[in-house]
Amino acid sequence: MKLLQKFIHNIEMISPNKNKIELSKKLKERALLEGFTIYGIASIPGSSRLKLRNDALERWLSQNYHGDMKWMESEKRKNIESLLEGAKSVFSVGFSYLNEQNKNNKKFKVGKFGQGEDYHKVIRKKLKNIGKWLNDEVPDCKWKICVDTSPLLEKAWAEESGLGWIGKNSNLINRNHGSWFTLGFIILTKDLIPDKPQESLCGKCDKCIVMCPTNAIVEPFVIKSDLCIAYHTIENRSEKIPKKIEKNLNGWIAGCDICQDICPWNKNIPYNNSLETRPKEWITKLDINSLNWDDKKWEDNLRESTFKRIKPWMWKRNMKAILKNKY
Repeated sequence: MKLLQKFIHNIEMISPNKNKIELSKKLKERALLEGFTIYGIASIPGSSRLKLRNDALERWLSQNYHGDMKWMESEKRKNIESLLEGAKSVFSVGFSYLNEQNKNNKKFKVGKFGQGEDYHKVIRKKLKNIGKWLNDEVPDCKWKICVDTSPLLEKAWAEESGLGWIGKNSNLINRNHGSWFTLGFIILTKDLIPDKPQESLCGKCDKCIVMCPTNAIVEPFVIKSDLCIAYHTIENRSEKIPKKIEKNLNGWIAGCDICQDICPWNKNIPYNNSLETRPKEWITKLDINSLNWDDKKWEDNLRESTFKRIKPWMWKRNMKAILKNKY
């Protein structure tokens, strides 16, 4: 009788683990089918490195390095379980936006991450497809999608999921795909098999720190937003851009890729030449005449763009700042 009970107990212990393994494997297969470049799993509450990342966030906020990005102060960002009751796992994905046609014209440059379709919509649609599959596969599993706008410590959870490591330029870096990808997450109420977090491979390299023209990387891994070109071209709602930034724009009107372009891990990276990442024609043809576009034309162009956050008057402000220092 005791042997039978022990056998049944062992079967019961094996079965849940087998289910976790199967579900974890199938989730990754679905991510691949949806066109995600990288994917991985973390268990909640995560390892001790999550506390270190939370502490780092607190120091960053306390020094007001986030500038006007007040949403970074949300308390929910420090507690992933506040986003979904009963959360047990995080499924993290990365979508490569590096397209062979990524180019910038000589006058006005825009970040590669926003040259194609709005990545928020692209990633959310793909994750919804996975969510629908989850509904069929595991009906009792609750899930929540997070794409950029959710109060989630994104890079920390992606690092915890094994997608890469947070580099000295504060971007998440994957050894095979560099940092040319945007992140998405599904928080689930099911236990899954976690992946091993990636250790940092930046080593002694400090090219991103040295090459930043405004010295925005004030120390390894720490960005001071009010010195960052990307921050001022996208987030700054002031009528004018500070003179120090203005003098160093060097053509950047929406975002900035300098610290990524110089990163050794971003050399010889495979392209994702999907329609979703193909640069929009209007972005590749921005010129002085674009200053004459009315708001409607700007809004029409920006409708399906990641860059719709940059208002028409801000585009014109950024362009004028570049022209002012070029002639």
